[in-house]
Amino acid sequence: MRIAIANRSPEAVEILRRVITSRQGHEIIWVASTGQEVVEKAALNKPDLIVADLDLPILDGPALTRRVMHENPCAILIVTHKVSENAARVFEAVGQGAVDAESMPVLDSKGNITGAEELLRKIGTVARLLGKEGANGQTDKEFASRPMPPMIAIGSSTGGPKALAHVISLLPEKPGAAIVIIQHVDVQFAKGLAEWLSGQTKLKVRLAKPDLRPEEDVVFVAGTNDHLVLGEDIAFHYVAEPKDNPYRPSVDAFFHSLVKYWPQKGVAVLLTGMGRDGAQGLLELRKTGWHTIAQDEKTSAVYGMPKAAADLNAATEILPIEKIAEAIIKQIKSKEGRLI
Repeated sequence: MRIAIANRSPEAVEILRRVITSRQGHEIIWVASTGQEVVEKAALNKPDLIVADLDLPILDGPALTRRVMHENPCAILIVTHKVSENAARVFEAVGQGAVDAESMPVLDSKGNITGAEELLRKIGTVARLLGKEGANGQTDKEFASRPMPPMIAIGSSTGGPKALAHVISLLPEKPGAAIVIIQHVDVQFAKGLAEWLSGQTKLKVRLAKPDLRPEEDVVFVAGTNDHLVLGEDIAFHYVAEPKDNPYRPSVDAFFHSLVKYWPQKGVAVLLTGMGRDGAQGLLELRKTGWHTIAQDEKTSAVYGMPKAAADLNAATEILPIEKIAEAIIKQIKSKEGRLI
């Protein structure tokens, strides 16, 4: 998708550039520092989306939105440091035709960008509405055909947080794979789990939000009581069905979605937990060429889910918790980033 940035702050422009181009298929075609410059550049080279600051000089967010929508209509997403403190002007811009507004991502004390996930989600929504979800305007199916990294998918339940922390603490900072965790946990504790796990590893840990895509060297944690699945667009989605599934979010639901949509093979792991969730999905992944691992009885807090996997012969390996990270690394590492 062809995107323009309108902001008078060079630092803000650089933050937005980094955030926007972190997703394949997003191209920055021009940058403007005033509202009048936006109007002029949009006339010469109309983007699919303008990410515009609310407080631009000459023509502010509402004014430039009115001009652009009248002269060269395109999608406009307003950014401001605090949407809640500028509600009246944000509503004015939306009333003039802006599709939405979002708070500006910022740099933390370590130079890392925070607050980008919701902005990326909204940009993704615009891309879907415009049919511009893949690289350089490609469709989702075309995007899905592009090379993807291996996946490390981990499911857990009772006793899971401690086991998860042990495994991801031993993974390198750049394992060369996308990582997704499905832990049976109530939605009110999901954010806290992600933050706690972040303190146990050098890897980036984030909640898996709708429309985000798995990323290499980033850990995503399922974040609602609905089931996290991967869609045909290779993005995260939450679904209520099957409603009668007692395990929420369901490990099986995510594993089955990987079988259908993730184009690269990977490593799937089933850790400690009560019940049978994940065992059938692990078996399906093994049948399609994934390397599958179940935690052993001795080191499991509750030997339910991994036992069910062992009973189905779903696990390529059954290992104690202290050996699982090593086994994952062995399977993922290769110079080309493919399974060995």
